[in-house]
Amino acid sequence: MATLAYTSPVGVLVITAHEGALTRLDWQERSHLQVNRDAEEASNEDTRLLAETRHQLDAYFAGTLRRFDLPMNPKGNDLHQAVFQAMLDIPMGETRTYGEVAKKIGNHAQPVGQACGANPIPVIIPCHRILSATGLGGYSGNGGLETKIALLRLEGGYPFLL
Repeated sequence: MATLAYTSPVGVLVITAHEGALTRLDWQERSHLQVNRDAEEASNEDTRLLAETRHQLDAYFAGTLRRFDLPMNPKGNDLHQAVFQAMLDIPMGETRTYGEVAKKIGNHAQPVGQACGANPIPVIIPCHRILSATGLGGYSGNGGLETKIALLRLEGGYPFLL
């Protein structure tokens, strides 16, 4: 397992790679940042993946990357996996409602919202692109709705916020 602390416009992100795939992305406060850098545990494959993740995040936050191309292994049940894939299918600059995603995967809006909140790789798996039928909905990442709004503004995905 290998981790990378990445300073982004929405906070310090700690990205974890294991066995050649991203498994987590968490926000950390600078004053509490503790990143495990056990070189014996980290494979070269994981280290290369984290370097590529840094490169793609740089391009994303610069506005030049439209879609991440990284191997991922997010933990979650079958419903979670279906919702994660549905989120990945939403193009940058677009949004969907919880209800639209629910209809796409044959479920209900509330479990879709719960799966969004359980997303272990936010930003890269774009749960911020999922909205409620009447507004922004929620966001479980650090900063809550402020972070969701910042990501949507970056992507041009919620025009009346611009």
